[in-house]
Amino acid sequence: METHDLRAIANKIRRRDLRAVFEAGAGHIGGEMSVTDLLTALYFHIMSVDPKSPRDPDRDRLVLSKGHTALALYITLAEKGFIPPEEISTFLKPHSRLNGHPNRTKVPGVETNTGPLGHGLPVGVGMAKAAKLDGASWRTFVITGDGEMQEGSNWEAIMSAAQFGLDNLTLIIDHNRLQQGARLADTINLAPLAPKLAAFGWAVEEIDGHDMEQICTALSPDTITPGKPKCIVAHTNKGQGISFMSDNVAWHHKVPTEEQYKQAMTELEEAAK
Repeated sequence: METHDLRAIANKIRRRDLRAVFEAGAGHIGGEMSVTDLLTALYFHIMSVDPKSPRDPDRDRLVLSKGHTALALYITLAEKGFIPPEEISTFLKPHSRLNGHPNRTKVPGVETNTGPLGHGLPVGVGMAKAAKLDGASWRTFVITGDGEMQEGSNWEAIMSAAQFGLDNLTLIIDHNRLQQGARLADTINLAPLAPKLAAFGWAVEEIDGHDMEQICTALSPDTITPGKPKCIVAHTNKGQGISFMSDNVAWHHKVPTEEQYKQAMTELEEAAK
């Protein structure tokens, strides 16, 4: 798929995400906007997945470790055909399977339950190791937040992945510099992330996490370093695409007013032209 097509899909996902958060009265819209381009590139250009066979043993796997941005994943899955698009309107409603964090047993296309931060990468390491043991060719992708990288469990998983030579594993860090309530720099400042991962034996690449061409190139199997897991540090903006949300820590978990909703939708619609 061409990059302009991928950008159009990402914009559509952002608009639907905005509307769903506004209608539900809840959601993690800032981080959803920062991760959307990464999800779009994975599902519509990189990963081998089939909505008609969501448990195909040869499928590629994605673990959205920053599970609080589940809505962005649900909408991406709906666009891909895993779930009906109209189901997005049930987000967070009673008896809906579209909860605030993804549930593997309820939603086709979700690989593992996430939400407690620091769990997704260890699970992803297990998946990648299992593929190696089976001699399988499928790949495992894990998306974490940068604040989430403060969890010690991630660094244990990073050591393990390097020890096992898991070159079928790609970690994507959504590096939007913000976490709940504060900037990364004001809590436990892990930046710069790239040299730390490299020191643990990973192949590391830094990209603009909103440049679709850079994202697709970095995720390509042609960029795999044999014997090394890969980390992509994707520099992103929280609230990407919406002027008053962009790089604003207040929008980690906030719902726009009707006036803000209309302004944000207008901006996204203008960007789609």
